[in-house]
Amino acid sequence: MQAPTEIFEAIALQKCLKVTYNKMVVTLAPHILYTRHDEMFIDAVTVDRDGRPPRELKLGTFKLVGLSDLVVTDDPFEAMHGLYDQNDDKYKGVTLFAVAPESAAA
Repeated sequence: MQAPTEIFEAIALQKCLKVTYNKMVVTLAPHILYTRHDEMFIDAVTVDRDGRPPRELKLGTFKLVGLSDLVVTDDPFEAMHGLYDQNDDKYKGVTLFAVAPESAAA
C-alpha cells in the first residue's frame, strides 16, 4: 500500500486534513505516518468532527485504509508536542514521515 500524497503534504506543510472516517467528516492535524503489522497509520489530533470541536484535544490513531475523501485544507496547525512524542517506542523503526522534531521547531 502507498500512502496518498495528501498525507505527506499535510504533514510537511502542517496543514489540516479533512477526511471521512467512520462515516463522519473529520478535520485532522496529522503528526506522523508509520506502519504497524504491515498496515499504515497516522497519529493525528482531531480538530473537529462533523463541524464541532472535540471535548478535549488528544492524539488519535487512524488506519489509512479507513480514511477516504482526503483533502488538504488551508488551515495550518502547530505541532502539539505536548500530545505527540516523536520518541515514543511505537514509532521506533516504523516511521515513514513526521512533523519536524520539537527541537527543530524552536
